[in-house]
Amino acid sequence: MCAEQNASVEECGGDGMDAWWEERNLAQKILIVIGFVVLGAGLLFLFGWVVMLLWNWLMPAIFGLKSISYWQGWGLLALSCILFGRIGGGSGGGKTDRKRKQKLRGYMREAQRMYEAEAKKEGAGEPPTGADA
Repeated sequence: MCAEQNASVEECGGDGMDAWWEERNLAQKILIVIGFVVLGAGLLFLFGWVVMLLWNWLMPAIFGLKSISYWQGWGLLALSCILFGRIGGGSGGGKTDRKRKQKLRGYMREAQRMYEAEAKKEGAGEPPTGADA
């Protein structure tokens, strides 16, 4: 029954991720957290290494700049995050983005209501208010 797309959350035995997390004992939870910390540290190491490799591959050949070390690559990555936003894109302005999207949805709803009112008016036998009349 849970394979059906329209099955409710309660029919499938829980509320998704919360139920999965609650089923784990303390030792499993600790291991999961440690695993995520190790994964995060590995990804951070990888990002700095990739920046260093890309710089050393491209910049000396294109612009004649010197090669950089791993820690200089990390510094360059940190500087770019400060100047241009977080790793992975985005502006870092989550709340302002949400507010802007909510405002835009409000405008879209208002435009939809106006369009529907106009269509209802034209469908009621009144002459259209456009250039077609």
